[in-house]
Amino acid sequence: MELIRTKGLKKVYGDGGKKVEVLRGIDVSIEKGATLAVVGASGAGKSTFLNILGALDRPSSGEIYFSGEPVFRYDDKKLAAFRNRSVGFIFQFHHLLPEFTALENVMLPSLIGGTDFNDARERARRLLVEVGLEGRLEHKPGELSGGEQQRTAVVRALMQSPEVLLADEPTGNLDTRTGEEVFDLILELNRTMGTTMVIVTHNEKLASRLGRRLKMADGFITEE
Repeated sequence: MELIRTKGLKKVYGDGGKKVEVLRGIDVSIEKGATLAVVGASGAGKSTFLNILGALDRPSSGEIYFSGEPVFRYDDKKLAAFRNRSVGFIFQFHHLLPEFTALENVMLPSLIGGTDFNDARERARRLLVEVGLEGRLEHKPGELSGGEQQRTAVVRALMQSPEVLLADEPTGNLDTRTGEEVFDLILELNRTMGTTMVIVTHNEKLASRLGRRLKMADGFITEE
């Protein structure tokens, strides 16, 4: 079953004589529950593609269809709800709020989405326990290791049970062993929760573990 389709996706930065075409017309179909690696050299447009896929940025032209609905025809309120409920984001740097505990950081997406405080707290606690962080709930990011910080970020991305998880170099800031542990966690969550995964990575070994592999070059995508 198709979850996401991009049609003629283009992104141009700049104006006048200094325009830079980052995406040049991308047509991709992503099945529900799929795991997809996006690889390519720096500057190929991978992060731009991911940001537009998650509606963090708008395309210059083209459209994304999510469960058949054209995302960029939503009004601002519906687009914000789409980002909060349907999409989870993981970045190379965890972007945890330093003044909040691991538990509080994970609760945030649900609280923003209007979930009852106690319900959000219990779900966050349960998810953190599932990834082995039961002893770190009240620790702030500065008191966590790099791997623990990124595991916390993964759980935060899953708080709203999103249909798709978008990850931009999720292991790029970690040593090899810790990066593999975080990647194992992401794949296990795909198996147990059925969450669709689109992962930008330079790590060829990790990319080879995903079901599909797309290569980006000069703003175009080819499948390998």
